[in-house]
Amino acid sequence: MISYEPLFATMQANGISSYRLMKMGFPRSNYYAIKRGENINSHTIDHLCRLLKCDVCDIMHYVEDSEE
Repeated sequence: MISYEPLFATMQANGISSYRLMKMGFPRSNYYAIKRGENINSHTIDHLCRLLKCDVCDIMHYVEDSEE
């Protein structure tokens, strides 16, 4: 499973709120899709990296699903 927790830590470390991210041109619908853990495409990840001037690992990481 992909976790977007690093994105929220990166935003906080850089003092960027969700409102500011949207003012920078990031679509609100994409932000809320990430917040809900929904699928996003590589263009969205590229856009975030460009806006935040960071690497992909600063936006997401892989978390192994627990076996039930």
